Amino acid sequence: MPDVMPRIIDIEIDDSALPPPTPEIEQERKVAVFDLLEANSFKVEGRDGRAAPQGPYKLKLSIRDRRLVFDIRSETSEIAAEIHLALGPLRQVVKDYFQICEAYFDAVKKLPPAQIEAIDMARRGIHNEGARVLQERLEDKVTLDTDTARRLFTLVCVLHFGG
Repeated sequence: MPDVMPRIIDIEIDDSALPPPTPEIEQERKVAVFDLLEANSFKVEGRDGRAAPQGPYKLKLSIRDRRLVFDIRSETSEIAAEIHLALGPLRQVVKDYFQICEAYFDAVKKLPPAQIEAIDMARRGIHNEGARVLQERLEDKVTLDTDTARRLFTLVCVLHFGG
């Protein structure tokens, strides 16, 4: 077994049915995609006694029928998994994250550094909570580390924004 965990090498976000994101949200998305592709650990787990195709993986995120969809393919585009998650368990943490991000972006414009830092700490805490919920929802389907879950949560927020 290789020492390096399988990873995502390509990511597509299907947001065609959503309103355009704000510049701040678009920037968060770009940073999350860049960081995710630079460093991630992501392994699809086998199901029903069958082994899943090994990575690296191509991932397409979308929202269909009010569900978050992870369309995961191998490097050769073989279907590795298609995972559908209900949005309900993520809804509140996504809402909280957007509210704290809005407060953070406003604070950066007019508050002293100490207050900005306090809001940023709260923002990171909510972000960590979203990553934890995402990891729990993907348990037994995908193995991923905390940093990968954090970056995916950011992308889920971008999708959920219009969902």
